[in-house]
Amino acid sequence: MRPETEFVLEKAAWPALLLEENGTICRANEAARDDFGLTARDGRTLGSLLGNGVSTDAGALLAQQAITGAGKLTLRLLGSKEETFTSRVTRLGRDGFNYFVLQLFKESGAPVSNPAPAVEPVVKKESPSPAKREGAAQTSAEANIAHKQKLDCALQLARSVALDFNNALTSILGHTSLLLSKTEPNHPWRNSLSEIEKSAAKAAEITNDLAAFSRQEKDARTQMAGNVNALLERTVEVFQSSRPAAISIARQLERKLYTANFDEAKMQQAFVKIFENAVESIADRGNITVQTRNLELTEPTQDRTAKLNPGNYVRIEITDNGAGIPDEVMPRIFEPFFTTKGSRHRGLGLAWVYGIVTNHGGGVAISSKVGVGTAVRVYLPANQKLVRDSTADFADLNGTGTVLLVDDEDLLLTMGQMVLSSFGYSVLTANSGQKALEIFGKSKSKIDLVITDLVMPNMSGRELTEQILRIAPGTRVLWCSGYVRSSNAEDEEHYLHKPFTSQELLRRVKQALHE
Repeated sequence: MRPETEFVLEKAAWPALLLEENGTICRANEAARDDFGLTARDGRTLGSLLGNGVSTDAGALLAQQAITGAGKLTLRLLGSKEETFTSRVTRLGRDGFNYFVLQLFKESGAPVSNPAPAVEPVVKKESPSPAKREGAAQTSAEANIAHKQKLDCALQLARSVALDFNNALTSILGHTSLLLSKTEPNHPWRNSLSEIEKSAAKAAEITNDLAAFSRQEKDARTQMAGNVNALLERTVEVFQSSRPAAISIARQLERKLYTANFDEAKMQQAFVKIFENAVESIADRGNITVQTRNLELTEPTQDRTAKLNPGNYVRIEITDNGAGIPDEVMPRIFEPFFTTKGSRHRGLGLAWVYGIVTNHGGGVAISSKVGVGTAVRVYLPANQKLVRDSTADFADLNGTGTVLLVDDEDLLLTMGQMVLSSFGYSVLTANSGQKALEIFGKSKSKIDLVITDLVMPNMSGRELTEQILRIAPGTRVLWCSGYVRSSNAEDEEHYLHKPFTSQELLRRVKQALHE
């Protein structure tokens, strides 16, 4: 984990810190910066915040509290006033890469009010000799270099594993979703195929988390104006083929919905987490309802934990009639690593939802009653511009045309050729950029669309695209990758994220050919 990594507790109402094993503060969320006068990436140690009479061995203190998970800490607020907090400490990492997440809760539950800044008293300390200072600096520099080398190795390993797994999972998801689309509802193999698809989708989620960890830079993608209805339709489709037959999903979508700016991949991840919780809460038979509507606020409004400023919003409400959430659990539902589902679950679902939505400038509110069900409401800032009515639903995924499929993984070429040819397309394949150029040079007048992986040896997908567009400027191109991210709206329109299902591939191909 690097300090540049997105901090899921950035918008939490309570102070939260990400600390190194020795107590050095890597990240401080907004509440911690307000209460203690810290910066986002402060670099001081927790010991500098501890109150008088408290041990300043911050690393030992954190390690001790991490064993029990909770404790008490007396800390100095901005202005030197001391406050005692209930602390919750979680250890992250392994194999020498250890971090702590420290969350602080005032016992009264009220936010901490900051007193006026005061001048800290000056404590005169004996200065170490120049030789000692030089030796300490050299030791610290060597330790930092060794730590960075270890971290870089871990990041490179994580990146390689994520890429390879994404390719394998794309093949699994593509073949499985193709078989499901061809299988009758009462076929004896359908349940097994659905379970394979669910398992592959879960593995894809973990792989995406691993890929996000391996990125040394924060995602450069911009939040673009988009259609929340279309995103929800695609998310529901993921669950349609894999959900239990006794669970029905109803949609009540605003026909003239406002546009909202959002990162499509991250918001879909948030909606998937909400759907997963809804499905798990229903024991046997049940219903899930997805509703969208426009919302115009003329004054500040609060819906439970969602604090909304005046303005336009798209409200997404996902409701289930499952088991519901007990009252004693509700205050902790957004806490990372808190779960009531047992040790197999990481407890990151709703924490990710909270982090993703609040980083979009929106809010999340949850209401629930045991035995009745749960409603999750997501608010996204919106523009009064209406989304285009999506007449191209592409329920019929059959098509015509010639597609050149380029990927260095033969598994994906086989899967793509099988899927596309099954729905009416002529498919040419190439396992390198150079071979793709040779095929394109011979058949450029016949090729309607080029689908290329972005990460390939010798010649990347972008380099291949540049050469193809020099030969034939009007050629349609669809990029796909499990790691490389688009950085602007124009790229995003031509980007297919691995792993993908056969339906997603067919829909994007048909969309590209109809543009």
